Amino acid sequence: MAVTRNLTEIVVVGEDDTGLIANVTSLLFERNINIEDLDQAVREGLFRMTMRVDTTEMVCKEATLREDLHDLGDDLGVDVQVRFPSDRDTQQIAVLVTKESHCLEALFEAWASGDLGADISVVIGNHSDLEPLATKYDVPFHDIGDEKGTPDEDQLLGLLEEYDADLVVLARYMRILSPDVVFRYENRIINVHPSLLPAFPGASAYLQAIEEGVRIAGVTAHYVTTDLDQGPIITQRAFNVPDDATEEHLQQIGQPLEAEALLEAIDLHLTDEIAVHRGRTKLRDPGETDAQLGAPADLERANPDRPIDGLGEYVAEQDEADGQSNGDGDEADVEAEAVD
Repeated sequence: MAVTRNLTEIVVVGEDDTGLIANVTSLLFERNINIEDLDQAVREGLFRMTMRVDTTEMVCKEATLREDLHDLGDDLGVDVQVRFPSDRDTQQIAVLVTKESHCLEALFEAWASGDLGADISVVIGNHSDLEPLATKYDVPFHDIGDEKGTPDEDQLLGLLEEYDADLVVLARYMRILSPDVVFRYENRIINVHPSLLPAFPGASAYLQAIEEGVRIAGVTAHYVTTDLDQGPIITQRAFNVPDDATEEHLQQIGQPLEAEALLEAIDLHLTDEIAVHRGRTKLRDPGETDAQLGAPADLERANPDRPIDGLGEYVAEQDEADGQSNGDGDEADVEAEAVD
């Protein structure tokens, strides 16, 4: 489930060991804190536990609970993050970039117009190419890449903590995040990919679409998991692939849609309109939102609604005709008997 605004989120990440869950849950029980949801996983020897808890009846102050959990984390050799509902009144976005500017530009424009619904607190790149764009909007920029663009993930984690990131947005960040990062920000990292996932994951997705000869391509905004381009899908956009299209041509068509899908996914997350259940996103209150997770209504209305699998209209009509014929015959027999 995605984070809900009235619950406190606790994330525990560290080397896998026995007793981790028991120690944390015991501490919460002693402080009269009710656990609403608990999810845990282990990947490559790294343990991650995400808990959503009700702290409304706890018998200590928020600062005390945060300190106690951090102390417990130090004793257990794990990192513990605590996010109270009040911490998310004004949410902070950290944007990760490489060299492509279109998604970052769209984010800044939405932020400047007041339509983003959160603050962009920092831009982090594995190259310095987009630093001038961040400077234009007076947002701190940090280059964490070496001369080949390989990022320093320890520095990345430090920056995300320093800037108190509620949401991490990959605005065409061309690097795979390690489980150490993904586990700490489960369902709080959104990426945009230039294909209709799960088709064409990985690099050069537009070129893959051309090489496979598809007639319809698209873009996808999704939550990031430890499996490349396989996280829960939030929003998608599709477009026709022109004859003799080049990769550059599809980029020109797709990049504005990438920005649009990413912005809508961010809005759905920030307004808490979507939940994640068994790897699939869904609207919390479908009747209370105009959000578009799939194709627009115009496309649905244009799609035919028949025929569908079954007996078929012709067979059904024949059955009806046979029934009427049998009924007429019976009436004729009754009339003949009356005459006799």
